[in-house]
Amino acid sequence: MSKPILAIVGRPNVGKSTLFNTLAGEKISIVKDYPGVTRDRIYADITWLNHSLSLIDTGGIEMESKDKMLIHMREQANIAIDTADVILFLVDVKQGLVDADYKVADLLRRSGKPVILVVNKVDNFQKYMPDVYEFYNLGIGEPYPVSASSKLGIGDMLDAVLSNLEAEKLDDEEDERPKIAIVGKPNAGKSSLINKLLGENRVIVSDIAGTTRDAIDTQIVYGDTEYVFIDTAGLRRKSKVKEDIERYSIIRTVAAIERSDVVILMIDATEGVTEQDAKIAGIAHDRGRGLIIAVNKWDAVEKDNSTVKKFTKKVRDVLSFVPYAEIIFISALTGQRTMKIFDLLEIVIQNHAMRIQTGVLNEILMEAVAMQQPPSDKGKRLKLYYMTQVSTKPPTFVLFVNKKELMHFSYQRYIENRIRDTFGFSGTPIRILIRERKEKE
Repeated sequence: MSKPILAIVGRPNVGKSTLFNTLAGEKISIVKDYPGVTRDRIYADITWLNHSLSLIDTGGIEMESKDKMLIHMREQANIAIDTADVILFLVDVKQGLVDADYKVADLLRRSGKPVILVVNKVDNFQKYMPDVYEFYNLGIGEPYPVSASSKLGIGDMLDAVLSNLEAEKLDDEEDERPKIAIVGKPNAGKSSLINKLLGENRVIVSDIAGTTRDAIDTQIVYGDTEYVFIDTAGLRRKSKVKEDIERYSIIRTVAAIERSDVVILMIDATEGVTEQDAKIAGIAHDRGRGLIIAVNKWDAVEKDNSTVKKFTKKVRDVLSFVPYAEIIFISALTGQRTMKIFDLLEIVIQNHAMRIQTGVLNEILMEAVAMQQPPSDKGKRLKLYYMTQVSTKPPTFVLFVNKKELMHFSYQRYIENRIRDTFGFSGTPIRILIRERKEKE
């Protein structure tokens, strides 16, 4: 099942990013395991009392008197509301209750979503509790006093989140149909691809970037399989005006990827592969989803005998951290090679759920060790004892060694490549978790 999404919403400077970093803890800094891409750190996986959540920091909701800003604020708030399962509405005890808080509270109240009112910067409970009670006037419910910087009151706040989540998720049923998230920058052709696969204009298509406002689920039957395709609003380029909008586009992308088994990243062939594409691929990789890169508008590119080879190299260079991703060149407009996506999906879905017998896995491991000696440091050599697969989606292995610190990243990648050489695993990441074990064991 996908993780419930917890969004932090509020005005600027109330401490949203501080609370986000406090909740994310060390998780937010663990990007070195998957090198090759710089990502905006506005989402993280967190755990509380054995419950996993996807946490999203939404950035400040600006409350200006200009009509355009009010519309902008409402759009941002609505995206956060639509995406989240539970909303943390953050206010500032030191600034007190302000008019902008009432406006945000009104939007959240009308959403019908569970809202936890969090009063931040309560560094001294005795001193500030009378000011905390003032926030009852918002009509959102009980205010939870916290200090994000001092990590006070966090447990009670998260308990309140879980109580709302468990009530909301009681009736959820597991959907076994493969879920495919179609993601990419605006105007890359995501809606056009779904229309072509579906054979009818189910999704509104326009050449105005950002036409798709919300994630849309479309059921498509191909052969004997029923797929659920999730279309998303695209990511926009950064600018001073659109930076917040891009953050919310990322929220939608994270939410869609979180629900999916396989991600189809659409790249505009007329623009080439960009940093934005790398950002989206990084999210899919971090989430352990299968990945297909669909280079769209291929009919609009002037070609010679080496065009495919050159473009493939560019994609592989920019997205070097996902060498396993499948690449296909399509035109959603003309239908060129679009139906071949289903063949790729079948391969990636099978690989994403593949399980390897322990005996076979350890034969590969011993052969790899014989071909290339494990690294050593200060006279101490790494020993690899045993490997077993512990889960699928993505395939995840535990490798038992004598000393974790002796396992260099390059040797771990070498082991992964030997596994891929034998079993393929095209289109899917694989995880190798390193565990220490004493020699006596």
